[in-house]
Amino acid sequence: MAGAPAAAAAADWMVLLFSPWALALLGLCIGSFLNVVVHRLPTMYMRGWWAFDIADFALADKRSWRSAFGAKAEPPVELAAAAGAINRQLEASPPLSLTSPRSRCPHCGHTLRVSENVPVLSWLVLRGRCSACRAPIGLRYPLVEAATAVLFALCAVVFGPGWMALVACTAVALLLAMALIDLDYTLLPDSLTIPLVVLGLVAALAGISPVAWRDAAAGALVGYGVLWALGVIWAVLLRKPNAMAEGDMKMLAGLGALLGWQVLPGILLVAAGLGSVIGIGLIVFAKHKRETPIPFGPYLALGGVLALLMRERFVAPVEDMLPMLGG
Repeated sequence: MAGAPAAAAAADWMVLLFSPWALALLGLCIGSFLNVVVHRLPTMYMRGWWAFDIADFALADKRSWRSAFGAKAEPPVELAAAAGAINRQLEASPPLSLTSPRSRCPHCGHTLRVSENVPVLSWLVLRGRCSACRAPIGLRYPLVEAATAVLFALCAVVFGPGWMALVACTAVALLLAMALIDLDYTLLPDSLTIPLVVLGLVAALAGISPVAWRDAAAGALVGYGVLWALGVIWAVLLRKPNAMAEGDMKMLAGLGALLGWQVLPGILLVAAGLGSVIGIGLIVFAKHKRETPIPFGPYLALGGVLALLMRERFVAPVEDMLPMLGG
């Protein structure tokens, strides 16, 4: 009997820690960090790309040149000069990580004080301007923080006090970062897509998520495979480059692992429908060039968040069709 009060107290703490208000507060803090991730991760990725793929391999390596153009071919001296210039620029660039240096104004370099880094509130107090140079601070910063807080609170409402709420919040954070980076750079880094796949598989294997392990594994395979197949079909039939980037495939694989293969048709329907409407609107009203690719990640992220919060509505149509298909 002595253990009963302790168990009740632990349950009370669990309810408090996973309450909508507590997770909304956590979401504000995570949203602030997501702004850092969206701003810095592409820069870190691009520096690594220049350092490895360009400077150290393609431009400076004679073997790769001769493999492509003949055993006696010599790379032009301009390439060696370009490789040297790239390396010097990389060496002159200050170290950058997600935690260092401290956040600063991109216009004047002013390091933000703790009081200037409070999610949403600091932006409102500063009226959207840097305290040092008065340059405008983008509205997206507080919007990302507020959106993360709202979505975390919704995860608490949908999943209740428990580890699945934390899994859902982690997935939401990854999807938000992916959507914004893809929107800015048409890039979906492996450091965000792969953790989503792992999160889904581990949550299913541990019995935390409502998805069976086999459905999670099948979701990862089908999610990757369906976009890969669509890209190949597009390339073969239209004789154009593959329209689907590998990052999109990994992102959908992560959603399949997290939510099961049954949600994938609904996610693709939402993403393709919304992407088509917005894409046509951009071409007609914003004079977006047809040959300029439109990132698919933001639409997959929206479909994934909707499926996460309303999974049964995404699963029900597929399960209703299974008996007719003999499943």
